Amino acid sequence: MENRIESIGVNEQTPREIVEELDRYIVGQDEAKRSVAIALRNRWRSRQLTGAMKEEVIPKNIMMIGSTGVGKTEIARRLAKLVRAPFIKVEATKFTEVGYVGRDVESIIRDLTEAAVRMIRQERLEDVQDKAKEQAEERILDVFVPEPKKSQNPLSHLFGGDDEEEKDKPADAPKKYQAGREWVRKRLEKGELEDELIEIDVEESRRPMVGMFSGSSLEGMGDNLQDMIGNIMPKRHKKRKVTVAQARKIFTQEEAGKLIDMEAVAEEAVKVTEYSGIVFLDEIDKVAVKGNSSGADVSREGVQRDILPIVEGSQVSTKYGPVRTDHILFIAAGAFHMAKPSDLIPELQGRFPIRVELKSLRKEDFERILTEPQNALIKQYEALLATEGLTLSFKPDAISRIAELACDVNEQAEDIGARRLHTLLEKVLEDISFRAPELTDKDVVIDADYVNERLADIVINRDLSQFIL
Repeated sequence: MENRIESIGVNEQTPREIVEELDRYIVGQDEAKRSVAIALRNRWRSRQLTGAMKEEVIPKNIMMIGSTGVGKTEIARRLAKLVRAPFIKVEATKFTEVGYVGRDVESIIRDLTEAAVRMIRQERLEDVQDKAKEQAEERILDVFVPEPKKSQNPLSHLFGGDDEEEKDKPADAPKKYQAGREWVRKRLEKGELEDELIEIDVEESRRPMVGMFSGSSLEGMGDNLQDMIGNIMPKRHKKRKVTVAQARKIFTQEEAGKLIDMEAVAEEAVKVTEYSGIVFLDEIDKVAVKGNSSGADVSREGVQRDILPIVEGSQVSTKYGPVRTDHILFIAAGAFHMAKPSDLIPELQGRFPIRVELKSLRKEDFERILTEPQNALIKQYEALLATEGLTLSFKPDAISRIAELACDVNEQAEDIGARRLHTLLEKVLEDISFRAPELTDKDVVIDADYVNERLADIVINRDLSQFIL
């Protein structure tokens, strides 16, 4: 288990290699990539330490400053995937000061722990899949060839007849029963029964008490109460008619769940959360306070003061046990158009020593975003329309024109970064997407003229542009 814990949340790649990996998905923002790569490498370095020094070295939290759509969230999310670490994205504005109605900041750590539990549980489920499939196969055989019922004298217990009856019974099941199971097993292996309808007995999933305690400082208590009630109440079953293929899937899931030790999962998840968790705290600028605080600003400053202990290092109670936050990596982000990082309370500023400013995207960046990443937007649209038998292709001048328009609209209206490309592409491809099933010409080429044609009215009319784009 220790080896597994040590491997989660740690990546042995060098900072340069980490940046190269991030380059596959995110265009530009080299400074931000370097910062998170160093933070990731420092985590690996801290794991190599021993004794008291290992506990003393804590992650250096990062503050990203930049407009929406420039890649802040994506960098953090890709970073977490790279190291297989528990990751959550939260918005600072969703939390309220202690004593007010709303989510308390400790729920951040509870949610992060839940993410870790899901991650560890999924790993454990994958480990027992082979065994679970075998047991699922036996349960399907039980449906087709039920075990013969044992006839027993109800008075045998009183008169000690059990031993004699057992001696008279054969050591193995009846030959007819075994032969029937083997015949069905062979048919199952050949895939002859996959579409057969069978009636199975499945465990009803417990529905959570939606909304109970949500938005309250008592939500942790609500989780514990739900678990307690769930453990007390007997498990309910119901009959379902499904195909053999569906039954195999259901049975495999049930059997895999029985094979894993949830107490061990919870214990491991707590350790993984403490030493590998990543929290992306978005819209931190929205709780910044300028000048003397009064009115609503008091509440915003209160949120900062509630966040501070968690970022600083404290202990949070979860239903899986207490979780220390000292070694959790916090990445805060905000546009800081109306406020400055210096408007945050000094104590909180000091807990984000690494500051990185993400640049606004230029035309060249938009062109690269459209084509270079592994999941580039144009590649996505090409794949989508390929399902209709269409071969979609963009000429370089079309890509250049879309990038130019995205840049212009961002300057004229609100700067929403790369998200502007989604809107433009949808408008450009709207007619093709609508008529795709009926088109006889399956080769569609998009050039600059077509882009201008589809966006002519919007580009000319600035008011319309701001309204639609």
